[in-house]
Amino acid sequence: MVISRKVMYELFTAAFEQFLIKDASSIGNGASERHLCARLGIQFEMLLTSYNLQAYYADAEYNRKQNGRIKTILSGELEVIPITCDLILHSRGEQGRDNLIAIEMAKPDKTPERVHSDRLRLMALTKKSFDDVWSYDGKVHPEHVCGYLLGAFILIDNPKNRASVEFFEDGLPMALRSEFILGRS
Repeated sequence: MVISRKVMYELFTAAFEQFLIKDASSIGNGASERHLCARLGIQFEMLLTSYNLQAYYADAEYNRKQNGRIKTILSGELEVIPITCDLILHSRGEQGRDNLIAIEMAKPDKTPERVHSDRLRLMALTKKSFDDVWSYDGKVHPEHVCGYLLGAFILIDNPKNRASVEFFEDGLPMALRSEFILGRS
């Protein structure tokens, strides 16, 4: 099965819009990023079958070990960094096309350094490969995590009653950015 980036955008938008509606009270009450990411993950999981992606999972703060070690990414300076992303849509290594969507979430009180770090992480995660070698056989994994079709940086800004999403593809931030009005229940 070929999974397109266009489908990932559609799935992300559908799940995020449902999350904004269903979890308006948690968002409005200032719940933690960790809680909000877990709740967004529920919306992804509810939609997976309708996108023919039932072999995939939405996992918050996932840190599966690979070859006995926590997964890593390479920074722009080629520094090896242990990785735990806020929310990922993936197959837990069970499908040839494992990594679909990586999500980082922030609130306005997050330091600029941490926001920058989140964006760098999404650039690394959406990079096609670090060594120009990538296997889709479901058995051989790259040394560092990469190859996500889509990255999304979500800013939940309660004081301004807005949420914005910045997208990443192929290791680069995209010009495409979405703005949402936060609902209140």
